[in-house]
Order: sequence, then C-alpha cells, then structure tokens
Amino acid sequence: MKSHHRCHWAKTELAVAYHDREWGTPVHDDRTLFEFLILEGAQAGLSWETILRKRASYRRAFNKFDPDKVAKYQARKIQKLMSNEGIIRNRLKIASAIQNARAFRTIQKEFGSFDAYVWRFVNGKPLQRKRGVPVLPKTSESDALSSDLKKRGFNFVGSTICYSFMQAVGMVNDHDLECFRYREIAKLSEE
Repeated sequence: MKSHHRCHWAKTELAVAYHDREWGTPVHDDRTLFEFLILEGAQAGLSWETILRKRASYRRAFNKFDPDKVAKYQARKIQKLMSNEGIIRNRLKIASAIQNARAFRTIQKEFGSFDAYVWRFVNGKPLQRKRGVPVLPKTSESDALSSDLKKRGFNFVGSTICYSFMQAVGMVNDHDLECFRYREIAKLSEE
C-alpha cells in the first residue's frame, strides 16, 4: 500500500486519524461547529493531542455539544464538570463553554444558524493556502472573527484560537500543498 504524504504535525495514531478524516474538511453543521469552538478554547495553552485524547469525555460531559443544553448549565453542573477527570478542569474554560453556548444560541436566532454567521468571514468559501505562503498563527479574517465574537459575548476566542477553529472546520485549507488531503479538500471547496 502506497503511503501518503501528510502534514508534518500528524505523527501519532490519533493525530493521523484526525488529520485524514476531519481537519480542514468544511463543516456546516451547527453542533459540530459548536464542538470545535469549545474544544479550541479548551486547548488554549495545551496541545491539540491532549484535547483529542479527551474528546469523547468532552462529548459525554457537554451533552454531545448541544448548545441548547449547555446554555442551561448552572453552578451544580459546573461543580460536576470540575470534578470530571476526563476533561480540562479549568473553571474559566468551563464557564466560558456555558457563556459561549448562550452567545451561540443568540447568533443562531439572529442569522438562522451559526453556520450562516461564521462562514461570512471567508465569503462562504474556504480560503486555500497558496504555494510558498507559511501557515500563520492568525490572519485578518481570524482577527475579524475574534473581534466580532468578543463583541457578542464569547470568551476564549482570541484570534489565534479563531484561526485554529477556522482550520479545523475547513474555513481555511492549510494542509501542506504536498499533503494528499490538500487536493481532496480543495476539490470539496469547488463543489
């Protein structure tokens, strides 16, 4: 079987599976967008590998990332989450997930879906990385998204976190140009 060239960061079994099946694939499902927004915020200061290992626990702990349910969490649920060893037990990050769920729902009401809101920042079409252009930690698009989310009451949505979110949900195709996924994702963007 011929081996594929992958992005340099996909080294572990978990990272390879995530890279090959998810990273950079355009996402238009609100629940999945909410999941990535929360996980990217939880990842701040940690490795993405740590988050991938805890992802199943996060899904259980946060009601499969149902923003309607997460938005209703109260102090008792926060205490339960703080004792859950399967997730990052950081009170600010947990409170942020709840606050973000509430703000997420407000955006859904205003725009019809979070998908309709967030994809406006790339004019509805994934940005394609160009040859010779390095992957940056943030861009003008992630700056704009971060600023707007903060105005709408979101937390843990700095520009770097927003850019990682944009990469994860396929708003940006930042696969290496030699990576087999670059062309696959580019083709999806043309459909």
